[in-house]
Amino acid sequence: QLQASGGGLVQPGGSLRLSCAASGNIFSIIAMGWYRQAPGKQRELVAASTRDGSTGYADSVKGRFTISRDNTKNTVDLQMNSLKPEDTAVYYCNARRATATGLVDLWGHGTLVTVSS
Repeated sequence: QLQASGGGLVQPGGSLRLSCAASGNIFSIIAMGWYRQAPGKQRELVAASTRDGSTGYADSVKGRFTISRDNTKNTVDLQMNSLKPEDTAVYYCNARRATATGLVDLWGHGTLVTVSS
């Protein structure tokens, strides 16, 4: 299971922090990250962190968002700074597990981020 928290309403230029904790069958998680889906758009990857510490970001958030992962606690946070109206979306926590039959994606419930004045 993935439990996400954070989100809310923030003015342009402001900051928010999203947090996600994994529980249950977590030993085979190889990556955790955040996706988002804006109204009328497809879900897109925002940022991800692998078990070895590698990170990746969507071009639209590079330099503004920072993903951090705690492997001991199985948590992943997303610090979002300099938020823009176009960052408005429902954000989803994701964990990817490696199983005997292939990769399995776990999803948390979405949390709404609204950037508006």
